[in-house]
Amino acid sequence: MTTLQPPAAARPRPAGPPVRRARRSWTGWGFIGPFVLVFALVFLAPLAYSVYLSLFRTQLIGGTTFVGLDNYQQALHDGQFWDGVFRVGLFLLIQVPIMLGIALLVALAIDSGRLYGKDFFRITVFLPYAVPAVVATLMWGFMYGTRYGLVGDVNDAFGVKLPDPLSADLVLASIGNIVTWEFVGYNMLIFFAALRVVPHSLYEAAEIDGAGQWRVITAIKLPAIRGALVIATIFSIIGSFQLFNEPAILQKLAPNAITTDYTPNFYTYSLSFSGQQQNYSATVAIVMGVITMIVAYVVQLRGMRKGA
Repeated sequence: MTTLQPPAAARPRPAGPPVRRARRSWTGWGFIGPFVLVFALVFLAPLAYSVYLSLFRTQLIGGTTFVGLDNYQQALHDGQFWDGVFRVGLFLLIQVPIMLGIALLVALAIDSGRLYGKDFFRITVFLPYAVPAVVATLMWGFMYGTRYGLVGDVNDAFGVKLPDPLSADLVLASIGNIVTWEFVGYNMLIFFAALRVVPHSLYEAAEIDGAGQWRVITAIKLPAIRGALVIATIFSIIGSFQLFNEPAILQKLAPNAITTDYTPNFYTYSLSFSGQQQNYSATVAIVMGVITMIVAYVVQLRGMRKGA
């Protein structure tokens, strides 16, 4: 009696040697191991240590004691902290749309191909991003000066009295101008890179249908770069909530307008290094991080939703 054998293709192949599979697994860990190590040291470890610090309180009498969530309860009722949150929230609502709007207009102008010397113009707009934030703030701070800066020179030359950009009423707008000057080029580059990958066949089809430039922008370009718009918005939101360099430097030039709790990050810095309240400082930083994460996540969900 002849036994039928299954075809060779249908026969189950023997599993590879366990040693080879283990070696392959260790090879993968060898590639991602350095990243995991650095990620744990520079991100997870400081975050865990901050959470640990936020659960304690150092007192003159009694030393460091465990207080649980008392620091978080104090932060939720801290008027100085919430004033700073409101201030950066107002900054975000006004400055970010203006900055992203200018960056988008510049990117669309360069991408249109009708701008003369577009390569030089693109580099010129991007150049302020290469200037360190500290240098840019110092430069603008001295220009804002009414006694020794550009504003003061204009007042003396024309016999006028321009509003003081470093006054309490205008200093937030002055900071917004500095941040806009710094990051318009960065966001422009994100938008321009996204526009360059839009298929030209879409433009050709729109031209055949008789669509004008405005119709091409609204129906083709803007929907095509929605992802880039969302990413730039999220980055700008995070940057607004982390506002520190500009108010910290301008505070020396306008001490009456910028207090040590002007922004949450500046408040955290002041608590830790001037007030020697490292535990409460860590608490404020964690609360602000959670607020930033929630706002950025909501914007991401809203921006990526189909039909939005």
